[in-house]
Amino acid sequence: MRRFFYFALLLCTCAPLACASATLLLEEPYGKLGFFTATGHAAVYLSSVCAETPLVLRPCRPGETGVVLSRYDGVGGYDWVAIPLIPYLYAVDRPEDVPLFVDARMTEFLRDRYRRKYLEDIAPDVRNGETPGGNWYELVGSSYDRTIYGFEIETTPEQDAALIRKLNSSPNESHFHIVWNNCADFAKDILNFYYPKTLRRSVVADVGITTPKQMAKMLTKFSDRHPEIQFSRLVVPQVPGVLPRSAVVHGVVESFFKSGKYIVTSAVISPVFAGCVAAVYVGSGAGGFKPAHGAKVFVVGGNPELPLGAEDRRAYQQQLKHLLAGAYPENSPRVDRMWEKLQHRATPDVDAQGRPILRIPLGDNVVQLGDAPGNVLSSEAPPDLVRQLLEARLQSELGRTSAKGVSETEVARDWKLLQQTLPQASSESADFTRRSSSTESLHTDMLRGNGP
Repeated sequence: MRRFFYFALLLCTCAPLACASATLLLEEPYGKLGFFTATGHAAVYLSSVCAETPLVLRPCRPGETGVVLSRYDGVGGYDWVAIPLIPYLYAVDRPEDVPLFVDARMTEFLRDRYRRKYLEDIAPDVRNGETPGGNWYELVGSSYDRTIYGFEIETTPEQDAALIRKLNSSPNESHFHIVWNNCADFAKDILNFYYPKTLRRSVVADVGITTPKQMAKMLTKFSDRHPEIQFSRLVVPQVPGVLPRSAVVHGVVESFFKSGKYIVTSAVISPVFAGCVAAVYVGSGAGGFKPAHGAKVFVVGGNPELPLGAEDRRAYQQQLKHLLAGAYPENSPRVDRMWEKLQHRATPDVDAQGRPILRIPLGDNVVQLGDAPGNVLSSEAPPDLVRQLLEARLQSELGRTSAKGVSETEVARDWKLLQQTLPQASSESADFTRRSSSTESLHTDMLRGNGP
């Protein structure tokens, strides 16, 4: 029994998200929808609470990974919706179904497929059977749009059970308001249920509006004051692809201060007002909190791990640069941009195991290319096409903007997959020359709609 206790304690210490916990999810902003989008989004992940339905909670059974609770405006008239962790992040049921590289069409396909399977009662088809509008899409596949930071604090089964009773018995009706009843207010209320009076809005830094960054900052300060309570930080990187990368998350005053179009205009119209904004920004320390500081990287289907070291990352970048230099003509576009044009012509689908694939027209034929680690090498697509997909994945994964969330496990896996598509080392030079010609020809043929 003593050995079992120490083993359980070791698991709880070394494997974040494995034991009962509540995790504040601080999600970076994306898109250009207005001033308040700079504050991002907040949700709560509960590792030991699961969803009987998207609107009914229950304790998790063995092997289940918990649920994300979030509040969005205009989703079926509900105040909150519960989505299992993997679907919330990737719009698929299983870790092995997460695509290697995404664009808008693949993202929309996976989200709508999940909606039709699980969320018809919340977001039903429109009359002609097509996908409805609204914000339901925010409930699934969040990691396609943005990087997410997690701030995890331990809970107890008794606390989880009490929360389940509270939410299941309370009216689930939306009273969303962007100023006083937004997504961060919901996250604040959930975490304050576990640890009363821990989180509060900032009247100074956020002019009284509850923001995701302020909640993360307050929870971190609480953990500093209570080292006896297990606390950890992680980052869920945005999935590699051609979708725009998400932006840095800010508070309200910080957003105003760091937005040139607002602060410059204010300085011209009222230098005194602009000076007050600057004073509030500096005095409140709004810019000093760094969500990625000390965070481990979330690994799909595995345990969080330390980020890929800077030296190792540069080594991978140099190897990829050398490989691409020998494979493509000088002054060629980035591989991920070339792949974007090819993937745009493809039709997303899933194979017999439910893993994502791309159906790509080549002349009079359509070839099937796997877009998941488990099927990318077993497809019927031309080898150069498989290779280019993996190159695009690595180029996006190792890019400058992805440095805050690169996992060594996934980079090593992707590099190994790419190596399996490469010529033997003994004939590398000659094969690279032949490959340069064949890849350029294939790329040109596909953009023209011709097959090899």
